[in-house]
Amino acid sequence: QVQLAEYGGGLVQAGGSLRLSCAASGWTLSSYGVGWFRQAPGKDREFLVAVAWNGDYTLYADSAKGRFTISRDSAKNMVYLQMNSLKLIDTAVYYCAATPGGIRKESAYYNYWGQGTQVTVSS
Repeated sequence: QVQLAEYGGGLVQAGGSLRLSCAASGWTLSSYGVGWFRQAPGKDREFLVAVAWNGDYTLYADSAKGRFTISRDSAKNMVYLQMNSLKLIDTAVYYCAATPGGIRKESAYYNYWGQGTQVTVSS
């Protein structure tokens, strides 16, 4: 059974950092492109960043450039999202998603999704 799970969310003060992890169970994530998205209350799901299956290519949304960094560790079957200088507007549920094709900003291209992890940034 293909499963993705996100870890590492929580409560953090504005200006702080968090690292989210995306883990795959029952399958090999290294053959897939992986993206991170988020959804704040009352808003649409928003693309943040994605990394190609081989790690050679990344795609960033403007909202993520300069503060968020994606990386992957194929040996551990994991993908990470390092988030720095967090702001109140970063409060959302964060999702990782996988695609067997090329990475895109559109969520429809991602076949597999985790259930999300809550990130709350406080003042």
